[in-house]
Amino acid sequence: MIAAIRSLLLGVVMTTASASAAGAEATRSILSFDDLDGWAADDHGAALSVFLSTCGDLKDPDWQALCGVARTYEPQAARSFFELFFRPVLVEDGDDALFTGYFEPELDGSKYPTSKYRYPLYRMPPEARGADRWLSRRELLTGDAMTGRGLEIAWVDDPVELFFLQIQGSGRIRLPDGGALRVGYGGANGHPYRSIGAELIRRGALGAHEVSAQMIRAWVRKNPEAGAELLFHNPSYVFFREVNRVAPELGPLGAMNRSVTTMRSIAADPAYTPLGAPVWVEKDGKTPLRRLMIAQDTGSAIKGAQRADIFFGTGDEAGQAAGRLKDPGRMVVLLPIQRAYALLPDEF
Repeated sequence: MIAAIRSLLLGVVMTTASASAAGAEATRSILSFDDLDGWAADDHGAALSVFLSTCGDLKDPDWQALCGVARTYEPQAARSFFELFFRPVLVEDGDDALFTGYFEPELDGSKYPTSKYRYPLYRMPPEARGADRWLSRRELLTGDAMTGRGLEIAWVDDPVELFFLQIQGSGRIRLPDGGALRVGYGGANGHPYRSIGAELIRRGALGAHEVSAQMIRAWVRKNPEAGAELLFHNPSYVFFREVNRVAPELGPLGAMNRSVTTMRSIAADPAYTPLGAPVWVEKDGKTPLRRLMIAQDTGSAIKGAQRADIFFGTGDEAGQAAGRLKDPGRMVVLLPIQRAYALLPDEF
């Protein structure tokens, strides 16, 4: 899972009922495809390709049957496939829709420590894996618990970027020889996440309207000593693992253990949106977006029927675009026909 916990980073508290309670409180309405703004203009073939990348992992018979049928459709007939076998379902839980973005970071690093590459990414120690709560970030980085154990995967040149890599949960390390190393989430030390964005607001260093990943980076670099101490405010520490089976040209692994696709994959709340389901996104704001995407990821801050994180891709440009996104709109999940109508037994 790589969906960014961006809301936690910025100190935005998001709450939701439990999955069972959430399902009971939600309202569901079946729409027509004519109700979807911009539906006819989308590239349905691109969405079909992304749907096929994970539909084989869906276990329910109706999804399996649809996956089999989908493999028989050419890209130019993809719109007909979705319209013939699905129905749009608007799921609402009383909260306004919110779209944010996430991305796969890229850091400069090396497989060996140098004077430039001094900050290690660690594998999870076996004793940490069996503990409810292990050493805090401060204890781990200032003590000798990790020294001389060969747990380093790579070393990077920037401790601030490493901190944000831990928040994202996965990323790529650009190596000096032009190669790259992909890393994924390998576990954590069991301490709760504490937002450094919220802490900067509490101190009066930044206003609530100013807090963003870019502003936090700038503040830490402008105040190196206080910045290093600020990072210790978050006792949570994420360990990594090497991800070798994903081709370099593909996106990182999502919650379905398959690569996510730039601007076609979203992280959603599985209490409302089945993983693997197509989702019609109507994102408003400065740059409106109307696109069929696939729910292939989750995120600890992605809670609610109308909450989604859009995957923007890999690298700095993707990160800047993802970091700016905080827009309203609407999302509509596409469900197999019988499943959709079964949600409304008293009306149909």
